[in-house]
Amino acid sequence: MKKYIVLDTETTGLNYEEGHKIIEIGAVLLEDRNKSDNYFHTYLNPQRIIEEEAIKVHGITNEELEDKPLFDEVVSEFLEFVEGSTLVIHNAPFDLGFLNNEIKLASSKNPLLEDICDVVDTLEVARKKFPGQRNSLDALANRFSITNYDRTYHGALLDANILSDVFLNLTGGQSKFSFSNTSSVISNNKLADSNIDLNKFSLVKFNASPEDITKHNDRVKEISEISGTKSIWEQYS
Repeated sequence: MKKYIVLDTETTGLNYEEGHKIIEIGAVLLEDRNKSDNYFHTYLNPQRIIEEEAIKVHGITNEELEDKPLFDEVVSEFLEFVEGSTLVIHNAPFDLGFLNNEIKLASSKNPLLEDICDVVDTLEVARKKFPGQRNSLDALANRFSITNYDRTYHGALLDANILSDVFLNLTGGQSKFSFSNTSSVISNNKLADSNIDLNKFSLVKFNASPEDITKHNDRVKEISEISGTKSIWEQYS
């Protein structure tokens, strides 16, 4: 079974090539298409000034980071946590650029993330599913009615948790349903009455067009590739 880790970062600015650094990493492990209690989270001392515009987004100040570790103090633990996983990132080039830059600054012997992980960019997934629409993390959270988070400020661990919910909705929603109470539900309704004459019900048959079938098969394949598991439809069709 594939190991999925949903990841986000906060930074001092927008461009690592201008010397901007990571100040927070949040990464949440998904187990059996559910958020687990296993996560990686750290604040970092960037050893440089955070831009005012960035502070307006995440609310993190230099004073709050003075006693936090440097990136090279946590890099080994971070790489061990993510190695062998599929990283789920929204607008992946941004976070990967910053992370790979910091990883190589810590040691040229360290691997790039793409060398030890697969990557799913949920922004690209969303653009394919909702072409022409706003597909920011906030827009997707609103679209999927994910509202049980405080969005006063962005935060890496907060956004990783929100992105986990968004990712599960993008890739097919809930994967398992409990049928343990099915018998009691049926018993409480008269559908369990064995005396019902099924001949009284007329069934209408609809034939799917070739275009419908193609779109359906493409969607099933997309869900299977992203989730890393074979869909029930594929197993029984």
